[in-house]
Amino acid sequence: MTRAAWREVPKAQVDRFAAVALGEAQELAQQILGEIQREYPRLKLVEDESGEPMALVGIRRAIEGFVHNLASGAGRPRVPPEVFQEFGRGEGRDGRSLDLLQATYRLGVRLAWRRFAEIGQQVDIAPPAMYELAESGFEYLDGLVEQSVRGYAEAAARRAGERLRLQRQLIDLLLVEHRGDPPGALAERAARISWELPSTVAVGVLVRPAREAVAPAVEQGILLDMESEQPRIVVPEPCTAGRAENLRRATAGWSGAIGPPVPLAAAARSLRWAETAVRLVESGRLPDGEVLHCTERTEELVLLPSGELIDAAARRCLAPLEHLAPAQSRRLAETLLAWMETAGGAPEVAHRLGIHPQTARYRLRQIRELWGEVLDDPDRRFEMLLVLRARRLRGELGDTADRRTRPGEPSGVTPRP
Repeated sequence: MTRAAWREVPKAQVDRFAAVALGEAQELAQQILGEIQREYPRLKLVEDESGEPMALVGIRRAIEGFVHNLASGAGRPRVPPEVFQEFGRGEGRDGRSLDLLQATYRLGVRLAWRRFAEIGQQVDIAPPAMYELAESGFEYLDGLVEQSVRGYAEAAARRAGERLRLQRQLIDLLLVEHRGDPPGALAERAARISWELPSTVAVGVLVRPAREAVAPAVEQGILLDMESEQPRIVVPEPCTAGRAENLRRATAGWSGAIGPPVPLAAAARSLRWAETAVRLVESGRLPDGEVLHCTERTEELVLLPSGELIDAAARRCLAPLEHLAPAQSRRLAETLLAWMETAGGAPEVAHRLGIHPQTARYRLRQIRELWGEVLDDPDRRFEMLLVLRARRLRGELGDTADRRTRPGEPSGVTPRP
């Protein structure tokens, strides 16, 4: 302490003050601890190896450290770090806040100051110097809190790390296809992180926007494994109102996919759909820059991964188009798809494609000539619909045909631009 008034106190008085205070340190510590226990009965006392309450040891060391520093005339009082860091670690390990601990520190400093003021009067230390002593005591309090916060942060980080480790283990167990673990193993793992087993889940895969990207701030109860190359996410009860929208906000800026809702035991199946969707994103066949929901991309997920099967079916059910020029083949394929999707006649097809009805009739007659009675078979029409939709998804067919009448096609009237 370097304050002016305290420096003016004769050394003999400082030494008498220190001697009295140190002589009473044990008794004063016990009085302070007793008052703290009465004021805060919920405070948990932990004993050291000798059976002495660590709180009592800490209070006594704090008093002795403060008085020794006072007597030496050193600068800012030095706080003994070990005990008070351990106090903070204890609160962090148990998941409590530091509020109660800081309140006990403040009470302890007030009680200690009350006795120090009495000792100051006994040895005739002037009031200005005692005021400075009080200021120094509150600086000391700040140091106690700082050490406890450091220990608390350390324990909280370890606790969070342990929770993440247990969470990854739970996710791994959830995603085993055919679990051979005892029936209660999953519940036991979930209980260790206070995760209530849901009846349904949706499992997702995320693609990092950058190597050091901050983890999405998902709501409580959603499991997130950020250690994998592609982070995994497990969403409990995914059909809960508002959950999908909250998840979209939390994952803004990320790419990836969330699999369909499935029973808890089938979590691995949801993951497979999510992985399929992510592969389509990475190949450019699904959009990136957002976390897709597989239930909103059913057509793409069913048709796009089945490329070989679709191509084999196309060779059979679209065989009548093989001998036509590529442009004509494409126009007729788009018209055929529009006809099957609208389930209407030439006016509906024309409206869908943006062409004149007379042009649509001409193309539909060509289609009837090429396929004949096959068009009346619902199973064959369904197969053709799948093939044509797959081709459209792959970009081989447009959403609409060119809005112009082709050479050789009747126009009837001037087509729309």
